[in-house]
Amino acid sequence: MSKDRTSGGAAGAAPQDPTDAELPEYAERVLDVADLIPPGRVMTYGDVAEWLGDGGPRQVGRVMALYGSAVPWWRVVRSDGALLPGHELRALGHYREEGTPLREASRSADGHLPRLDMKRARWDGVTDATGRPGSGPDHGPAGGEEAHI
Repeated sequence: MSKDRTSGGAAGAAPQDPTDAELPEYAERVLDVADLIPPGRVMTYGDVAEWLGDGGPRQVGRVMALYGSAVPWWRVVRSDGALLPGHELRALGHYREEGTPLREASRSADGHLPRLDMKRARWDGVTDATGRPGSGPDHGPAGGEEAHI
């Protein structure tokens, strides 16, 4: 991967030592998946781990916290559709700009912030934003071959 992805994370965690230009292999794979998510769509932390066939939601969350600012971090989300704590307004701006489906918050909701409409916004890693087959583990650049990220 040619991008320098050693800048700090989106979740406010301390960035990795900038003198360490080499990302862990798992982190590189997670960031590659985040780059694949089409505008207006999202994947959960667990979806990313399942797509990779490795790790789990916490491992993906840790990668996103440390290195996620180098990719569209707002597209990797919690499974309940809640906006990333501490980054709600920045994420909301991206969602509105990309047309990501949202559910308006009830008046009783804390802060009246919307949530992601997970039924409509969730990307399966295979179809593009229009519902047609796209790039995913079974639809990558080589046709039916599995993508190895």
